[in-house]
Amino acid sequence: MQFQSLKNNCLIKDQKNRNKCMKILVTGSTGYIGKRLIPLLLNDGHTIICPVRDKIRAQNYYKNKENIVLVEADFLKIETLKEIPKDIDAAYYLIHSMSNSAKEFHILEEKCAFNFKRFAESSAVKQVIYLSGITNDTNLSKHLLSRKNVEKTLASKKYALTTFKAGIIVGSGSASFEIIRDIVEKLPAMIAPKWLNTKTQPLAIRDVLSFLYKALAKQELYNTSHDIFGPEVLTYREMLLQFAEVRKLKRWIVTVPVMTPKLSSYWLYFVTSTSYKLACTLVNSMGVEVIGKKSKINTFLNVKPMSYKKAVKLAFKKIEQNSIISSWKDSYVSSGKLKSYVHEFINVPAYGCFKDFKKRKVKNQENALNKIWAIGGETGWYYGTFLWKIRGYIDQFFGGAGLRRGRRHPTDLNAGDALDFWRVIYADKEKGKLLLYAEMILPGEAWLEFKIEEGILYQTATFRPHGLAGRLYWYSVMPLHWFVFNGMIRNINK
Repeated sequence: MQFQSLKNNCLIKDQKNRNKCMKILVTGSTGYIGKRLIPLLLNDGHTIICPVRDKIRAQNYYKNKENIVLVEADFLKIETLKEIPKDIDAAYYLIHSMSNSAKEFHILEEKCAFNFKRFAESSAVKQVIYLSGITNDTNLSKHLLSRKNVEKTLASKKYALTTFKAGIIVGSGSASFEIIRDIVEKLPAMIAPKWLNTKTQPLAIRDVLSFLYKALAKQELYNTSHDIFGPEVLTYREMLLQFAEVRKLKRWIVTVPVMTPKLSSYWLYFVTSTSYKLACTLVNSMGVEVIGKKSKINTFLNVKPMSYKKAVKLAFKKIEQNSIISSWKDSYVSSGKLKSYVHEFINVPAYGCFKDFKKRKVKNQENALNKIWAIGGETGWYYGTFLWKIRGYIDQFFGGAGLRRGRRHPTDLNAGDALDFWRVIYADKEKGKLLLYAEMILPGEAWLEFKIEEGILYQTATFRPHGLAGRLYWYSVMPLHWFVFNGMIRNINK
């Protein structure tokens, strides 16, 4: 793909606000915000440069998209940034590393920011737009303090920095939305931690995207910082109750002052689909009031943030239409094992492994493929559903994801997607192959592969044990595997 030809062919749609089509660098392009922002920029004819840690995973998201250039790079490793084009006009900094470790994410975030700055200062970039968090409280959590330090790190005399600081982001697939959804829909009554009385100003994802999109190439916003927030000041308790009203549910909440941060983290972990590490980070942040400072940014960019209830209603419209573009569960935030690269697990090992292999002559290939691509989530695993649920509860008890994550879409799968306690490693429906990697707590590693070739359906479960515990585990579950995997391939082929 030639950068120059892309630039020459771009469409000039708005002479007043975008006097030329630009080459824009978007970091975090496979993340929750990035995947929603990029289509807006493409609609204006811009060329988008996406530095990604895992090119194979990103190709699934952006296949058949014009004016997209994928470059494999990791901002934690400055030596990998040399392949990124330097003739860029603007950049979006959407990198957050809080998922990697509850103790070390702030170090990783600052390292990413420093390496990005070194690259940006060597490029032709004129404006960097950074999405941060509201940091007005004097007693900031480690998470919010890290965002503040990243802003300081990104500031430069060689390019202009535009910073938007948002509070709770509400939208289909966002972490805050899904956590609140889990709490409201699972618990008719709850004894909750005192941080539910903390005040915040939730902002709809559509409004966040409007701010980010409309700020591009606005020289008036160069080297400025703005809080962006919704029109209401709500406590987390009020957010839960208003969410329940939208869902037409009656809920009762009692807050207690005695729940420690650790107990609060466990409460959030067991009730919602968040990981324990992320729960710890969120609990530390939820004790801090997130109230924005007023400015004229809404008027300047002509953005009128919607109410919390309206944001929730719009999120459910997207869910009902099965049109969720991105979900926090598909990022490695929810992963207990994978960190960056799905392709590292694409070659299933053969040596020193146990295998459960099944094959059947396919009666209806299209029907079988549709069933395979709908597996998990609300559809289930086609046989022994109660056994899968028990395994999910056991996994959750020991700190794993369990079956809580479900899946982003009922029939669509991409490499990198979360699928219950599995991660999609490879998904190509045309080639008839789906490969999953287990993210459950195991004394070893596990893969589950479905493949249709020449009218034959092959189903292979592979387990590579770690030591004696892994071997004992395999032999102990082998009788259950015989029933479950036999039933599964039989029902897929029905």
